[in-house]
Amino acid sequence: MKNIFDYTFDELNELILELGEKSFRTKQIWEWLYIHKVTSFSDMTNLSKDLISKLNDKVSFDYIKLKTKQESDLTNKYLFELIDGNFIETVLMRHDYGLSICVSSEVGCNMGCKFCESGRLKKVRNLDAYEIVEQIMLIEKDLGERIDSVVVMGIGEPFDNYDAIIRFIKIINNPFGLAIGARHITVSTCGLIPKIREFMMLPLQVNLAISLHAPNDELRSKIMPINKVYPLKDLIEVLKEYIAKTNRRITIEYVMLKEVNDSLECAEELSNLLRGMNAYVNLIPYNETSHIEFKKSSKDQIRSFYDYLKKKGINVTIRKEFGSLIDAACGQLRAREGD
Repeated sequence: MKNIFDYTFDELNELILELGEKSFRTKQIWEWLYIHKVTSFSDMTNLSKDLISKLNDKVSFDYIKLKTKQESDLTNKYLFELIDGNFIETVLMRHDYGLSICVSSEVGCNMGCKFCESGRLKKVRNLDAYEIVEQIMLIEKDLGERIDSVVVMGIGEPFDNYDAIIRFIKIINNPFGLAIGARHITVSTCGLIPKIREFMMLPLQVNLAISLHAPNDELRSKIMPINKVYPLKDLIEVLKEYIAKTNRRITIEYVMLKEVNDSLECAEELSNLLRGMNAYVNLIPYNETSHIEFKKSSKDQIRSFYDYLKKKGINVTIRKEFGSLIDAACGQLRAREGD
């Protein structure tokens, strides 16, 4: 039985018509779900008992469960238990411009990036769209506030779960519900080229971020095994295609690893790689964990790297650090109860 939060608006409308109802019921149900946030069909007081009965026969209303929450000044980390007993983590970040949420897309991850804590738990399965949607729903309920923007950068490689991610985007972007604008949604990938090509053909204004983290094939292959399948030359080529097709800027994510990828030689290679592209670089101070041998670049080295890229005409920022005190920062999500 399909979960109600797995339906796009159009799919729900098809179901409503199949049940012999008028299309206006779809909007009513959608608003009950995403605006009023009811937890059963029986709470939808303007639906007939007959329609409620039909819906209960066709659709499930199951929720993932919030198990624990850790808080710091600007960040909350949530541990969710899925219906099958697996766990995922989700991070809320408070910005000057509003609330942002970093959602997980898989249980575990098979990409095996050497510096990432999430990759230590091998992929168990993809998340269904409803399990990603409900991360937002439950955090909004916990806070009593609206989420303003979403990044798909938590546990998992989003484009390794492509269909569910596209479904998720359509659900949260719908204007009758959560109404999170496409330009407030960012999907991050380590570089699955076929899916980037597929993504660029969709009529979506969603932001694309690339986890690059190295300016040459030798280094990138050492820290990111995906590069052996989709090397930098091919990745940069498809990113140029993406920019030309969508006329949208891409984000290049670059985690700063001490004495690995933070030299000025690396900065020079990176500037040469990206020259002329409509892209900006987000330098990410590494978040050290007790399990992985990499260390954080010094503030002075990060600043020198930043200054070099600026001098070469590359748009670049240094990411503000969120959640490191509660292991909720970039690369620290693990998602096992008690870890």
